[in-house]
Amino acid sequence: MPIRVMIAEDERLAREELYYLLQQEADVELLPFATNGRELLEMVEEYKPDVVFLDIKMPEVEGGQAARMLAARKEQPLIVFSTAYEEYAVDAFKLHAVDYLLKPTEPTRLRDTMQRVRERLEKNKTEQVAPLKLGAKLLVEENNRLVVIDPATIVYAVRDERNVRIHTQKQVYTARMTLLQLEEKLQMYDFYRTHKSYLVNLQYVSELEPWFNGAYNLILKNEEQLRIPVSRSAVKDLLKKLEG
Repeated sequence: MPIRVMIAEDERLAREELYYLLQQEADVELLPFATNGRELLEMVEEYKPDVVFLDIKMPEVEGGQAARMLAARKEQPLIVFSTAYEEYAVDAFKLHAVDYLLKPTEPTRLRDTMQRVRERLEKNKTEQVAPLKLGAKLLVEENNRLVVIDPATIVYAVRDERNVRIHTQKQVYTARMTLLQLEEKLQMYDFYRTHKSYLVNLQYVSELEPWFNGAYNLILKNEEQLRIPVSRSAVKDLLKKLEG
């Protein structure tokens, strides 16, 4: 399978240089390019690239913000930042980018980057999570120990940087996993992703209250002070699930 690559770069010469170098990689399929951050977000939805080479300084939606928005997607592409400024390297790794390239792009450096991309894609394949069977217990890693959790006791979970905080009826666990991995584990149970940062057990839903612009807040049993956001795009599907 070819690696589907998208370039997001507003400078024509830099874009053409990177495009030419990537053409030399036998396993790369080059997708249409984006010239600003807003265009990128729309095109990722349409073309579903495996990796995006993203200029940090982009018009409309800057590269760092675009990367954060892409990271919130269920199917998120790998990110390689491209920049003329070396000081942005720290920001790139804070956003969990695979790599960063300094302009002008050096061919040998790009080959190293593509090898990192291949290794990360292969690693992601092997880490795909199998769903729990009904009645099975959830094993999560917390502070170098394995904790056994009954999925029925989980009220909700919230993303916390590179971890997930799992709120059960009696305790809160900080698990070393992504919210997407937890969602996949619990897909046989009655959980729903109400928002990019929240996964909720629908058995604990008490009520929904209108918020603004078509979005809602979700209130849970025994958690009356807590308001969990429900994105506007998720409201219709959530109501269907609650109605059974």
